[in-house]
Amino acid sequence: MLKDMFEHKRTLSFEVFPPKKDGEFEAAFEVLDALGKLSPDFISVTYGAGGSRSGRTVEIASYIQNTLKIDAVAHITCVGSRREALLQVIEALREHHVSHVLALRGDRPKDMSDEQFESRDFAHASDLMTFLKENTDLHMAGACYPEKHYECFSLESDLNNLKKKQDAGAEFFISQLFFDNDFYYSFLEKAHKKGISVPICAGIMPITAAKQLGTTVTLSGSSVPKALTDLIAAYGDKPDEMRKAGIDFAIRQIRDLQENGVNDIHLYTMNKPKMAAEIAKAIYR
Repeated sequence: MLKDMFEHKRTLSFEVFPPKKDGEFEAAFEVLDALGKLSPDFISVTYGAGGSRSGRTVEIASYIQNTLKIDAVAHITCVGSRREALLQVIEALREHHVSHVLALRGDRPKDMSDEQFESRDFAHASDLMTFLKENTDLHMAGACYPEKHYECFSLESDLNNLKKKQDAGAEFFISQLFFDNDFYYSFLEKAHKKGISVPICAGIMPITAAKQLGTTVTLSGSSVPKALTDLIAAYGDKPDEMRKAGIDFAIRQIRDLQENGVNDIHLYTMNKPKMAAEIAKAIYR
């Protein structure tokens, strides 16, 4: 079980996503092979919006678990899924010996009507976790939000939801990406006071291109500190320099976390093994 390793070592894990097109799968396995050589403690695999292309998540997770011999954590989202469909995905994971999942509500699919949204089987990730605990023997991780989920009206309310996830069976948490470590330290202190006792992995996304701030980062709701905006202003139109500066920012951020007792890092790799290798070498040399 992954939860046991956190007590004994400093961990580094990766997130990858399945390719959107079938013709890109050969390159995806090359990415996984390269990441596997870095010996991460586990690799998580994202899930399509509303459960779309869940079979690809299973296929990638199976390759990680059975070919690379690295623990795979398969994302499962419930916002657009019925119980029966989720049980089919879970059975497929079981057949491929994948026993860990990251249980998420997920983002509402763009084509999901208000009526469908209101009548969904699972309102929250904690509801999904309760269902999984009652119907499977999976080991579950959950998501947490250092600056609160963008739909939640307060951090206090979000922490209450986090406690529900722990009570529902979450064995560890992976945080949403963040760029200001002070927010994270404050979050950890408040989570501890709320009774959160399971390990929390710090989610780090290197910004290697200026356009990332207009897509993934904006959607996450994470604050962007002046140091990062200054970096983008200086190098945003210089791709090679921007990549180098973004990786350096992530390395410095991780080192500060480690120096302050944060021992578990989850790297959002964006399927870029060379970038992941540069960071891994710098923080564990």
